[in-house]
Amino acid sequence: MTETIQKQETTLPVDHAVVMPAFVERSHLIVHDLPAVSAWYQRIIGLSPIETGMSGVTLGVAGRPLLTLTSDGSAAKAPRNAPGLFHHAFLVPDREQLGRWLVHAAANDVRLQGASDHLVSEAIYLADPEGNGIEIYRDRPREEWRYQTDGMVEMNTLPLDLQALYDEAPKGDWSGLAAGTTIGHIHLQVSDIPEADAFFRDVLGLDLMARYPGASFFATGRYHHHVAANIWNSRRAPKRQGNMTGLADYTIRFRDAKRHAAALRKLDALEIAVSVEDGVHRLTDPWGLGLKLAV
Repeated sequence: MTETIQKQETTLPVDHAVVMPAFVERSHLIVHDLPAVSAWYQRIIGLSPIETGMSGVTLGVAGRPLLTLTSDGSAAKAPRNAPGLFHHAFLVPDREQLGRWLVHAAANDVRLQGASDHLVSEAIYLADPEGNGIEIYRDRPREEWRYQTDGMVEMNTLPLDLQALYDEAPKGDWSGLAAGTTIGHIHLQVSDIPEADAFFRDVLGLDLMARYPGASFFATGRYHHHVAANIWNSRRAPKRQGNMTGLADYTIRFRDAKRHAAALRKLDALEIAVSVEDGVHRLTDPWGLGLKLAV
């Protein structure tokens, strides 16, 4: 990580999503209309360009890369039931910043897909112009979270009072997502939940933190989830084809070198092909998605 990001992280709470032993660092989407989608993420979501090239752009907040967009004119539009992205989730620092984004969204007539109180967090859902799912959320303080006797965290999906959130928020100028915003988690569509449990828990070493019907939630550091996997649209779907729009790859960064090494040993034992480029281990997950393991 860059010195800028390391300095930012000294100001984050010790129980923040990205201060855990392993966490999701960024995602990468393939889109058809790169200029339009990039402009939308900047204007509506509030990301800023960090690096721009002929075929892609990396966007983030306060110098922290969160999302890479690349264009492939020959890519087929991914069907709704294909394994891939359910949503990538931008974690804002607090409720005030979530409210400020909501005020901005309302001023720009952004169509929302939902809003939920998950007990551990408050979340707003929408999609980008090409249908990729997005969550904007804030975590409640850890002392408000409740854990079951088996160590799983209590989560629910209750209505979020958007009017109250809007009314409480400052109405001043908004210039983008606040410093300290990160990718809090990524939620994937997969073909099979036992296969997801075996991969994220047994191979990568993430803890199973919660279950919903048709979904599992995984994390480190007793966070509610860094990765979620569901079969709500994609039960028994075939492996994703490479030349599709949507999620191309996602990055999990390990702060714990022993966890990283253990994951690599398990991948090797299963004869899952892994390559190394610039110190980052690259593989394809069981559903055809690119996965980068960084340390």
